[in-house]
Amino acid sequence: MLDDHLTITAIIPLYNGARFIEDALNSVLAQTRPPQEILVVDDGSTDDGAAVVEAIIARHPQIQLLRKPNGGQSSARNFGAQHSTGQLIALLDQDDMWYPHHLERLVQPFLESRPYPLGWVYCNLDEVDIGGQMVTRNALRALSYVQHPKTDLLGCLQTDMFVLPSATLMSREAFDAVGGFDEQLSGFEDDDLFLRMFRLGYDNVYLDEALTKWRIFTGSSSFSARMARSRMVYVRKLLAAFPDQPDREFYYSRDAIAPRFLPWMVREYRMALRQGDPVQVQRAFDDLWFLAQYHRPRVRGMVKLLAPVLRRPALARALAPASESLRPMLRRLFR
Repeated sequence: MLDDHLTITAIIPLYNGARFIEDALNSVLAQTRPPQEILVVDDGSTDDGAAVVEAIIARHPQIQLLRKPNGGQSSARNFGAQHSTGQLIALLDQDDMWYPHHLERLVQPFLESRPYPLGWVYCNLDEVDIGGQMVTRNALRALSYVQHPKTDLLGCLQTDMFVLPSATLMSREAFDAVGGFDEQLSGFEDDDLFLRMFRLGYDNVYLDEALTKWRIFTGSSSFSARMARSRMVYVRKLLAAFPDQPDREFYYSRDAIAPRFLPWMVREYRMALRQGDPVQVQRAFDDLWFLAQYHRPRVRGMVKLLAPVLRRPALARALAPASESLRPMLRRLFR
């Protein structure tokens, strides 16, 4: 049984987030169980977000503003963790918010005796739009194909994990044990972190109640080109870490990783085709071709059959209207 005096550090990476940072900080200040530290890490912002934070610090001096050159969200989170003293780390993205009882509820499993070391506790969330208005309550309930909590490796590899950093309270011990976030990643860095914790034997607890407001919109990092590049870095990392082992009948790459990510590669190819950038089309085709080689034979065969068309953007665009009628078939094929 752990004592009830576990210290919590809240870490908020800030990059050109002047529009949202006050909402995020106000949600931290309103917690029924306040964190012992509140660290905002300015990751080389070029807007006046840091000035907004400084104005709030004038009224709430318990907030600390740290500054560093731009290195991405993973780098900012690691920097905050390195400058923190809390036994538990609570991450909050600059455009998200916590409900007042967020920390009070998430800390409870850390206060209970458990057979395995607890790495993280996470919760459901409400999806809100750019103005903070409700879109979906308990958004994770709609994703019935996603496993909660995380109990086996295949489940962690088959789908996005949907362990959102803003909806998580994690052990500092577990965070340090895996070396923090992989700074090569500016997308899927959360999946990567929690997968590594799981692999080291840390347990996790899922609370099926919305304690977080998740703001998702087309300008957020979830929709950026940087995310697409990071996705491919993560794909290569997973393929290297979990090769197929036919002698043991383990097919993590063929049956989990490739089916999970190939639909993303197809979407990115179609987006590049619509934008008409031949360099982006070639990059998207190269990614699609690379990943298809790890897929099941019928998918590899289909991509090989289509390759002469996919390699020629003008021809692919000319055939695009016809491809719309084939989309249901391709969706079934690539799943």
